[in-house]
This record gives sequence, structure tokens and C-alpha cells, in this order.
Amino acid sequence: MSLVELGRYDRNLANILVGRLESEGIPALAFDAGASIADGSWLLIPVRVMVDEDDLDRARDVANSA
Repeated sequence: MSLVELGRYDRNLANILVGRLESEGIPALAFDAGASIADGSWLLIPVRVMVDEDDLDRARDVANSA
């Protein structure tokens, strides 16, 4: 079991997608969500949504339908 990147999104969309994936039974994490929030550039830094490699195909289907 290892984590793989589903995609990179703005912070708000990444957190919404993590919630959507988890509601479908797919554990997911948002990496880098707090990067550079102190200097006001949080909108410029993409957040990586990570899932288990075994869930990647299903997670892509969920992300593409959202």
C-alpha cells in the first residue's frame, strides 16, 4: 500500500474532493494545504490530493464526475 497523487488543485477544491472521495469510501489526504498561508500566497500553491494506489482508478472516476 502506497500513496499516489490523484491531482493538484486549489486548496478549497482539494478539500472538497477529499470529502467527496471519503463519502465514496475512498480514503484520501490533502498534502501541502497549509503551504505559504502566512504570506498570503495560498491560492498560488497547488494542493496534492493523495489516495492509495489501489483506489486510484476509482478516485479518478469520482474526480472526473465532480
